[in-house]
Amino acid sequence: MSSNENAKAVRVLILGSGPTGYSAALYAARAELQPVVLTGLQLGGQAALTYTIENYPGFPEGVGGVQLGELFQKHAEHFGAITEFASANKVDLSSRPFKVEADSGNYLADTLIVGTGASPNHLEIPGEEELTGRGVSYCATCDGWFFKDKKVVIVGGGDSALEEGLFITRYASSVTIIHRREEFRASAILQDRARQHPKVNFILDTIVTEIVGSDKVKTLKLKNVKTNDETALETDGVFIFIGHTPNTQMFAGQLDMDDLGYIKVNDKMETNVPGVFAAGEAADPHFRQVVTSAGMGAAAAIQATRFLEAAESKSS
Repeated sequence: MSSNENAKAVRVLILGSGPTGYSAALYAARAELQPVVLTGLQLGGQAALTYTIENYPGFPEGVGGVQLGELFQKHAEHFGAITEFASANKVDLSSRPFKVEADSGNYLADTLIVGTGASPNHLEIPGEEELTGRGVSYCATCDGWFFKDKKVVIVGGGDSALEEGLFITRYASSVTIIHRREEFRASAILQDRARQHPKVNFILDTIVTEIVGSDKVKTLKLKNVKTNDETALETDGVFIFIGHTPNTQMFAGQLDMDDLGYIKVNDKMETNVPGVFAAGEAADPHFRQVVTSAGMGAAAAIQATRFLEAAESKSS
């Protein structure tokens, strides 16, 4: 790490500006800890990429992802949270205060809350990025309603692909699951449910090579991996579920993680380093919802407050 000269001393430093980060910031601000939020690259986190969020409590008509992010931010700042439009680039968690290097300068943090989230894995094919939000989605729970009575494709073969595929059958007229192998990684129960569902079809041993459309998804170009045969499939939408990668690479070797890179926490959002907490999708391979991430962020801030109180009572 570079010199600590001119480093900003912060009682609670929060990495990430999604529901996790700003929920944590709200609770820490109400505890008068003047938390600082480093936004990261995506203000509002993954939720801001969703056109309409219909499953966050209190918004019966739904709320835009960007709008909800702005409301989270305003609420936390109303109580004194500070937003820094910057990304953390390097951390040193070997001693307190923790050292964090960011675009906006260096910080010395008495406590650190990691809310850096996770990023959905992409197919990395032509048309995917251009048509994201126009028929390409990474969250059936978020966007399924928009495909009422439409034909959709699910790409993937794990539990999340089949779970989301089954979920979207309540809206879509048909669901075609495309998987690059003949066998699924998903549990047997989910496979049975999917195979027995009248709306679900399968295209196996196949990959999507291109997503075609101008203003919205029209067609998928497919390739059979065994025969190399190429075909086209008309569809109104494609949901991609080939896994998530938590944004935790910066903490490798300092925080305990599972094999997938999710930070290990206990029921109090505590990591293996006292004073460092992790919440939301950086530490949650299971639920990955706005409401659960917000709850975890609140829990992390409550525990960070208790940690600081205990540390201060020891030193007094």
